[in-house]
Amino acid sequence: MTRLRTKRLRRRERPNDVRFLTFSCYRSLALFANDAIKRAFCERVRLEQAVGRFDLYAWTVMPTHVHLLLRPRSAEWTVPSVLHAMKRPFAERVLRRWRRLSAPVLNRVRDRRGRCHFWQPGGGYDRNIVSDEELFEKIEYIHLNAVRAGLVEHAADYPFSSASWYAGEKQRAMIPLNPLPR
Repeated sequence: MTRLRTKRLRRRERPNDVRFLTFSCYRSLALFANDAIKRAFCERVRLEQAVGRFDLYAWTVMPTHVHLLLRPRSAEWTVPSVLHAMKRPFAERVLRRWRRLSAPVLNRVRDRRGRCHFWQPGGGYDRNIVSDEELFEKIEYIHLNAVRAGLVEHAADYPFSSASWYAGEKQRAMIPLNPLPR
């Protein structure tokens, strides 16, 4: 029997590094297809940001995944601890609601042991940003995600991203951004 090789995520926790993060819904299902669920996740991100755990520079919530460009504010708040504080309570809340409603999606998010998941296991994609050029490239990549997916024609029209903030429409943004690092 051949053993499958799995890529191990190596996070590099360096103070003041901006990180480009991508994490997916369980089995890449479109668990964010519902706008109310997208809004609830945005609210969770906003609350965690307000507590002061991280600075947020760009974000988008797509139907199957999330992109964040952030920097933990202290050595106490590593990327894994920030993501845990953000993702776990949100997933528990959504799964609890789906159970109350006996939502059919529960059959699709159940593993072999019968446990339900909102998030794909593992660390997702995590990259330390090393230059201003890369920072701006990632911001553009994040904002153009909805355009590439055919969800909108113009990035600023997608309400579940920071593109409207960058387009000068800060009142439309669900999550405020921090000033870009210098």
